[in-house]
Amino acid sequence: MLGRGFAHGLATLGACAILMSATAAGAAGTLRVGMQDDPDRLDPALGGSFSGRIVFAAMCDKLVDLTDQLSFAPMLATAWNWSADNLALTLTLREGVTFQDGEKLDAQAVAANLERYRSAPDSNRRAELRPVSAIEVVDPRTVRIVLSQPYAPLVAVLADRAGMMASPKAVQALGKDFFAAPVCSGPFRLTERVAQDHMTLDRYAGYWNSAAIHFDRVVFRPTANTSLRLVNLQAGQLDIIEEMAATDAAAVKADPKLRLVTAPGLGYMALTFNLHNGPRADNPVARDPRVRAALEAAIDRNVINQVVMEGIATANNQTELPSGAFNNKAIPVPARDVAKARALLAEAGVSNPEFEVMAANTPRDQQVAEIIQAMGADAGFKIKVVVGEINSNIAAMTRGDYQSHINVWSGRADPDPNLFVYLAADSTQNWGKYESKKFNDLLAEGRAITDPARRAGVYHQVADVLNADKPFLVLFNLPGIYGLSANLHGFKPVPDGLIRFQGLTME
Repeated sequence: MLGRGFAHGLATLGACAILMSATAAGAAGTLRVGMQDDPDRLDPALGGSFSGRIVFAAMCDKLVDLTDQLSFAPMLATAWNWSADNLALTLTLREGVTFQDGEKLDAQAVAANLERYRSAPDSNRRAELRPVSAIEVVDPRTVRIVLSQPYAPLVAVLADRAGMMASPKAVQALGKDFFAAPVCSGPFRLTERVAQDHMTLDRYAGYWNSAAIHFDRVVFRPTANTSLRLVNLQAGQLDIIEEMAATDAAAVKADPKLRLVTAPGLGYMALTFNLHNGPRADNPVARDPRVRAALEAAIDRNVINQVVMEGIATANNQTELPSGAFNNKAIPVPARDVAKARALLAEAGVSNPEFEVMAANTPRDQQVAEIIQAMGADAGFKIKVVVGEINSNIAAMTRGDYQSHINVWSGRADPDPNLFVYLAADSTQNWGKYESKKFNDLLAEGRAITDPARRAGVYHQVADVLNADKPFLVLFNLPGIYGLSANLHGFKPVPDGLIRFQGLTME
């Protein structure tokens, strides 16, 4: 299967490269970014894809940013302070900021954004801001976020989509079509989008930090074929590629015209299961955690890392990095044990369980699925691999039309969203409908504690619950792997995997 897919990629490689040469010639002042996936809706309230967050980094500044040292830094908010009871966070806003339509960014605008994120019926940010009970405008430069209970992850939440500020005037004018012509407060504004082909963003002259921006235009080109992305980087048709295949690292290192940048990442890859979402959840793997435990015993995470990721990733069975305080060291990555897998299946009274693994149409995700397929077969599993475009896969999972899926989560600096996103009862991305009162109670407890040591103890208990239930199997933490033109300077990788466009220059 891999051979056929690879051969097909080579067959189309030349034609695609010629097409890009004709359509993406490097105009002066244009930065060309090769990305793996075409984003979903370009509205911070609605978006759910990692590729969308990459585009948002050019388009929509946040209240708070994340540094390469995993600390929080001022962006649109220059300062923030907790109340003594941890039930209110007060933000001081930067002066002189305007949206890309010229409207002023002030406390009223920030409050309007936060209200939309936490209350609009179609907002995917509602669960992230559920503890927020009120947004108060103190003065034009001060906003107070009032909570119904202490919520430790709030600053981290404001360093992501819920902290991205859009023009309230444009939101009101465009309504549900805002994603088609978004207006934010970042350095570049979307001027053209052709689905599955490109997005063009032009520089906003009124950007508050314009001295840090050295390109007039950014063009994003989604290309699922990693070999094609590399070929176009080598040919000078792209300036930077993200989510580069680990197997391409050696080629980039050997090319004097290119530069390889790698960095540890907060993201992880996991095999998630449809446990309760519709009739397709009626299968042996979904019905019994012992069958999922058998599958885990049949796989070898270290082999997956070596084969697919050239050993660059970090094999893991938890959402937090093994070196982090929130990782439960009492639950190490298990070794492969086929005999144990067969014994667990016998205990569950299941022989040769059949199920389907859905994967994105990228060589990496497809290869991971096929390795799991082969390893599972040694223990008696009959696994079918189904490959699809990522946004089509998300739509299928939303309606419950899947049995398992190779999911990639880009990772956050706080442990709560790394768990919440796929597993919490009130998460819009809990596609498998995992249900555990103990898990949700522990998440609530962890959010209410601001002391890091006490919080770590709670998340260790969460790891125990997930180790017993196995609603998903974390496989490894994803490193950031980037290929750059040697002439591109100022790039600093951050563990969230996003590209910061401030400070980038072309020689």
